Formats: sequence, structure tokens, C-alpha cells
Amino acid sequence: MNQKVRVRFAPSPTGPLHIGGVRTALYNYLYTKQQGGDFILRIEDTDSARFVPGAEEYIQETFDWLGLSFDESPSKGGEFGPYRQSERKETYKKYVKQLLDKGAAYIAFDTPEELDSKRSEISNFQYDASTRDFMRNSLTLSESETETLIKAGTQYVVRIKIEPGQDITVNDMLRGEVVINSSILDDKVIYKSADELPTYHLANVVDDHLMEITHVIRGEEWLPSAPLHVWLYRSLDWHDTMPAFAHLPLLLKPDGKGKLSKRDGDRLGFPVFPLEWKDPQTDEISSGYRERGYLPEAIVNFLAFLGWNPGTEQEIFSLEELIEAFSFERCSKSGAKFDIEKAKWYNHQYLMKMPDTVLAELYEPTLIEKGINSTTDKVSKVVSLVKERIHFVSELWDQTSYFFVAPESYDEKTVRKRWKEDTPQYMQQLVELNMQMDDFSAHNQEKIVMEWIKANELHTGNIMNAYRLAIVGEGKGPHIFDITEIIGKEETQNRLKRAITTLSVI
Repeated sequence: MNQKVRVRFAPSPTGPLHIGGVRTALYNYLYTKQQGGDFILRIEDTDSARFVPGAEEYIQETFDWLGLSFDESPSKGGEFGPYRQSERKETYKKYVKQLLDKGAAYIAFDTPEELDSKRSEISNFQYDASTRDFMRNSLTLSESETETLIKAGTQYVVRIKIEPGQDITVNDMLRGEVVINSSILDDKVIYKSADELPTYHLANVVDDHLMEITHVIRGEEWLPSAPLHVWLYRSLDWHDTMPAFAHLPLLLKPDGKGKLSKRDGDRLGFPVFPLEWKDPQTDEISSGYRERGYLPEAIVNFLAFLGWNPGTEQEIFSLEELIEAFSFERCSKSGAKFDIEKAKWYNHQYLMKMPDTVLAELYEPTLIEKGINSTTDKVSKVVSLVKERIHFVSELWDQTSYFFVAPESYDEKTVRKRWKEDTPQYMQQLVELNMQMDDFSAHNQEKIVMEWIKANELHTGNIMNAYRLAIVGEGKGPHIFDITEIIGKEETQNRLKRAITTLSVI
């Protein structure tokens, strides 16, 4: 086997990708890139009944958005393709025949009705060494009977033949050595004649072997299937090519117990999918992190910490830093509670780090939608003053609208608290004071206004709060002189005069 590290992320195109699947893919990516290996996308579409149009494209778009690029994939190609299991039918048939020829698997003709009947007869029925001799399969039928049924077009499945009483060892990079006795395993279906496709179990093992996968990093929910996969490697005489396993802890719901589900997201008001998804059957739309305004870098950083920690106080990591720091030794074996407030915190941190010009570019479509025509320089200055107050770009308009549009009304609560009987005369004096300023920089404004307040023995809070009310329309916003510098002297004067006229008659 090629000794270069090769890992695969192998989702099924049965709908939108769960955010837990994204976390699994991220850990695959971090480990692979740290080891200088190849990151592979394989589409496991052998379950034709559950195939959903558009799901594969959704998966690829997700990783394009996150900036996690594949070295090999259905769209990119590679020397180990094809990368869709539905395109590898003949390959799987070869190994099904190999297992049948060596007696490691057998053909079963039991109908769904016959299986249901057996389940009603036998409590906790499973198809295994203790029951297969009573079923309709190639172990109980003669060779000629089996061939006759196949030639007649009778549908059948191929089952792996598990011999009881044998220890199966799974070496897991997170959990150490896990030993399972084969007696608890059933004879899983590995191939179905109805669609001439293998089930997940066989296709997974065959593809991992042929694609020279060195490490299988997947969710904890797949741990019960690991012993069967080890058995298949043995049965196909591929002992020396068996990959290392790592089964990652589940993402848990924020409250209570259990795995994070779409229902939890709907109930608590957050997405569980990376991108928005429209169900092609029902037209139901499920929200996504991208459409909610999350930055891809923030989502990557957030997901990395759901089940792993660097052992330091550092929480903000670039993708390159995550690659360097990641290790399975620092992965938790227990589930990680999903915390949407932490995701918001990460988004805030990345917005804070973003250059003002870049944030301004993200904000400009909103301004255009609002009918605002402004310069990039002004927008950059505006966002620099308020970005510490936001978690999403979508919150910028609420925080900055007064930079672009004069207030049309005034917050009643703030008016009652801040606008007194003598306020209009002081605001008029501010108008006259401002008119005398040739330098309308924030620094110079503050110097002159503070000197005026002191000289006239006025109350600083009363004056400045009323000033803010006149300019902003309510008691919010960054330093008032930063606001007035950006809107300019003329606009400042206009707003003061309007407040004097409007609020004096309230």
C-alpha cells in the first residue's frame, strides 16, 4: 500500500449535509493536511431509493464555501476514480463473487414477508449462525435449486457469513483497542440483486482498499459497523491494508441528552445545515449558516473546538494554525454539546479581525438595497466604529443607519430622559459653536465643545446626551464626535436645527 496518508470523506447524497458531518470532514482534512496527505471526496450513493437530486452538488458547494478543498473528488477526478459508488458496479460484483466462491458469503432468497414472520416467531431475531440454517438461502438449498431461482429472476441478497466465537479487534485512534466477539454480529446484507449494488458495508471496504485509504475518520455512530468491516478485510485477505480507525464523538443537542437534530435547530432557532437547503420533494426550506451571515472561517474554527482542544488558552485559529495544532490525542471521547452562542461569538471575533475595507464591501449590498450611495472610504470608517457591537453583517444597518440617513423620529423614552426645557437653547449654542469651526475633526470638535461646557459650567452628561439624541435619534452609537465628523458639519447642523424645532413642540 502507498504509505502516503490518504483519508476520505464519504457522505451519502440523501439530502443536506448535517453540521456534524461537516465537523467530521474538517477533522479528516486537518489530520490529512498535517500529515501531508490527500483529502478525498467519495459519494456513497449505493442506496438508490434514498438518493436526492441536488444533494451531491450541495455537498461540494459546502466545502467550496468553507475553503476545504479536495485533492480527489467526482468533479476533480483522480487516479483512483470513479468517485461515485454507483459508477463502480462491476468492481463490487468481482468481490462479491470472490466472497461467495470462498464460502465467506452466501445467497439468501428470503422475502420481506418471510423475514417478518420469523421476527414474530423469534424474539430479537437476527440473521446469523443460529438462525440461517432455518432460512431460505444457498446454505439450506441445493446448488441446483439456488441456480434455478437465480435464472428465474428471483430477487436475492448476498449476506456475509459471520462465524461465531471469534474475537475481532478494532484499533481506534481515540478509543484504543476495542474487542468484539463475532457471536453478537449478524450476517449483514452486502449486495442486493434488485439494483445490482452493494450495501454500505461492502462498498465501503472495497473502495477504501482500492483507493488506498490509510485512515478512516468518521462519526461515533459508525463504531458498531467497524467489527464487520474488519471481518470483511479478513475475508478478502486484505489484512495488511486495513486502515486505522478513528470514531469521533457525537455533536449533542444544547439542552438535554441525545444527538443534535434538525428538530433541535428548529426548536431553538438555529441552523443544523451549513447552507440553505430546499427540499425538492416538499419545497420546504431549511436555513443554513452561510445564509444566516456566518463567516466560513468562523464556522471552521467553531466546529474544530467541538470535540477537540489545543491544550492552551488560544481559541482563535486560522486554518493553517488548526492544521498544525490538531491531534487525536486531544480529541474528546465523549459527545460535545452544541452551543450556538459560541458560534455567534466566533463570528463576532472574525468580524472584529476583518479589515474595515473588506467588511465595508460586505455591507455595501445592504446600503444599495436601502438606496444609499456612499463612498467606500466613508463606509469603512463607519464599520470601524461599530463592528465591535455586531455578530453579523446583517446587524450593521441597525447600528449605522444614522450615518447615512437623518433620524425621522426620536425615541420617546430617550426624549423624556434627555430633552429638558432648557435643552433647545444649548443645542442652538452648539449650532453657533460648530459654525465657527474650520477644523471639524472629531478631536478638534471635542476640544472646543468641552471647553465651552466647562466655561459655561454646564452638565456634560446632559449636553452630550441631548446632542446624541439630536444627531442619532436615540441614545446609542459610538463616540458622538466620531459620528459628527463622518456625517460632516452641514449635516450635523441640519440635524441639530431639526431637533430644536421638532422636540421643542413635543
